[in-house]
Amino acid sequence: MDSDLIPFRATDPCDWEAILGLMTRAFAGMEGRIDPPSSLGALTIDGLRSGGEVWVMGTPPVACVILTPRAQALYLGKMAVEPALQGRGLGRRLMEIAAARAKGLGLAALELQTRVELVENHAAFRAMGFEKVGETAHPGFARATSFTFRKAV
Repeated sequence: MDSDLIPFRATDPCDWEAILGLMTRAFAGMEGRIDPPSSLGALTIDGLRSGGEVWVMGTPPVACVILTPRAQALYLGKMAVEPALQGRGLGRRLMEIAAARAKGLGLAALELQTRVELVENHAAFRAMGFEKVGETAHPGFARATSFTFRKAV
């Protein structure tokens, strides 16, 4: 892996705007595909800065993920890879970082959610060893809108 793509934890000072821009580009393909729209549209730089651990690859950022400890697992949120670089193993590298962080925090699993409509994400996460363990519905929806995936570490 290129030395400029060594993952690091984002801390101030940091180009939070560039990280949020990366997420916006990576999630753009979901527009018109998922219902309801992604919560990314409501994410602010302050929200990003004060959320979980933000892990980034590249300067400027080309991949990132937000890691948030929960009772039983480390939750992976808003994982994003620059669209032109998808399929090159950056997401897998972020998963390795997440697994190491989970172990370091004494958590036995990784957990994430992906939208029902994003079948390519389901396949990618299964290929990384995740299993579907649940379904959830956003407020106001009678049908499942997201699937929960989990992987033991």
